[in-house]
Amino acid sequence: MVTPAVRRGDVFLVALNPTRGREMRKTRPCVVVSPNELNAHLHTCIVAPLTSASKPYPFRVPCRFEGKQGQVVLDQLRTVDRERMVRRLGRVSPSVESRVLATLQELFAN
Repeated sequence: MVTPAVRRGDVFLVALNPTRGREMRKTRPCVVVSPNELNAHLHTCIVAPLTSASKPYPFRVPCRFEGKQGQVVLDQLRTVDRERMVRRLGRVSPSVESRVLATLQELFAN
């Protein structure tokens, strides 16, 4: 399977199963959060799932994608092999991408 170029901010449909415990399940849209340099050299990338469920957690970033309101779930980051990436769906907006990166920085700086 040949995966197209992967860039930070892209949204891919990703097969997350098999999972354990409370990890997010099934095949769902995920935002690529890993840096482009990493994406260009490795066969894995770091993604954050999208969900339509709305929880008021400070580490979830509200977003609108494909006409649906949802959240980028930064508490469920995963490193996935590109074989899990089913297809590219698009990109999040630049403002969502900036909020995701700022939230990640805050999450890991503490």
